[in-house]
Amino acid sequence: MIKFLDLHKINARFENEFSSKFKSFLDSGYYILGNEVNTFETNFSKYCGTKHCIGVANGLDALTLIFKAYLELGKLQPNDEIIVPANTYIATILSVLNAGLTPVLVEPDAATFNISPSEIEKYMTAKVKGILAVHLYGQLANMDAINSIAKKHNLLVIEDAAQAHGAILDSENKKAGNLSDAAGFSFYPSKNLGALGDAGAVTTNDTALANKIRVIRNYGSSKKYENETLGINSRLDELQAGFLNLKLKHLDEDNSRRRDIAKHYLGHIRNNNIQLPNYNNSGNHVFHVFVVRVKNRSKFIAHLENNKIGYLIHYPIPPHKQKALMSFNALYLPVTESIHDSVVSMPISPVMTNEEVQTVVNALNHY
Repeated sequence: MIKFLDLHKINARFENEFSSKFKSFLDSGYYILGNEVNTFETNFSKYCGTKHCIGVANGLDALTLIFKAYLELGKLQPNDEIIVPANTYIATILSVLNAGLTPVLVEPDAATFNISPSEIEKYMTAKVKGILAVHLYGQLANMDAINSIAKKHNLLVIEDAAQAHGAILDSENKKAGNLSDAAGFSFYPSKNLGALGDAGAVTTNDTALANKIRVIRNYGSSKKYENETLGINSRLDELQAGFLNLKLKHLDEDNSRRRDIAKHYLGHIRNNNIQLPNYNNSGNHVFHVFVVRVKNRSKFIAHLENNKIGYLIHYPIPPHKQKALMSFNALYLPVTESIHDSVVSMPISPVMTNEEVQTVVNALNHY
C-alpha cells in the first residue's frame, strides 16, 4: 500500500532533534510566547522576505486576525465585501465571515484552479474593499494580475498561503507571504511546513497591522492585565514553534523533492482519461498536493484502491454547497462545481521513494 501521505515517516527524520527540542522547552519553564516563538517569527519572516511574522494558533485565525486588525485600523468597515475564490477550502470563506465582512465568491481559472483575474473584474463594485487570493494546492495565484486590479481599484490584497510555503513568484523573485498586503499561513501537520499540531502565522510588511495583530491575538493586550481592544486567544504554541524552527531549515529541500516527483508524474503519466495539473516548471508551485481530474471519479477511485494507491479528494463539496453556508447554496458556479466533482489528489511527499512514484505512474497509466 502506498499511503497518500506518510506523516510518521516525514517526521521520523527529525525524531532526535524533536526530543532535544522538547527537553530544552521543558527545562526552560517558559511555555507561552517565549524564545521559540520569537525565533520562529524572525526566521519565517526572513524566509518569506517580510518585515514581520506573527505566530498564531492556526491558519484560519491567521486570516481572520488580518481582517479584524484592518477593521480596528479603519481600513475596512463592517460588511465590506471581500472577493474570494469559490474553489477553495471553507476556512478561506469563514475567515471573512468571522470578521464580520461579506465574501463575494468568484469562479477559478479552469486550468490552474486558482481565482480568475478576469472574473474578479466582473464583480467589482464600490462595496468591494479587498481580494483574498488563495494559492490552492501549492500553486501561486496570478498575483501580478490580482495586484494590478487591486491597485486600479484601491483594494487590499491578502494571501491565503496555507498550502504554498516557499512558492516563488519568479518575475519578482518573491515568495508566498510577501506578494500582498498580508498573508495567512497554516502549519497543520500535513502542510509542506507542518507542525505536530495546529499552528499558523501572519506575514506582512505593514508595521501598524503587525502590531495590531499581536495585540488582538493576546486578549487585546500588549501589556499584561491591560486590555486595549476586544481580543482573542490565538497564540502560536511555544513547543510547535520549536518544532517548526527545526523543520524550516529543510523546507526548500522538501519542496524541491516534491517538484521532482511532480515532474516525473507529468513526464510519465500518459492517459487520455486523466487530466494532469497545469505547471510551467517555475518556482510558483510547491505541490502541496498533486491533483488530477477524471470524468468518472468513482471508477477511478476503485482502480486506485484495487492497486493499493492512497488518495484524497480536495475537496468533495464546494463551500457554496455546504450546509454551513446555506445563504450561498443557490449560487450557480459551474466551473467550481465541475472541479469539485472531478478532482483526486495523488500521493506526493518528500519521503516517497522513486519506486513508489513509479508504482503510482504505472497504476495511472493502466487506468
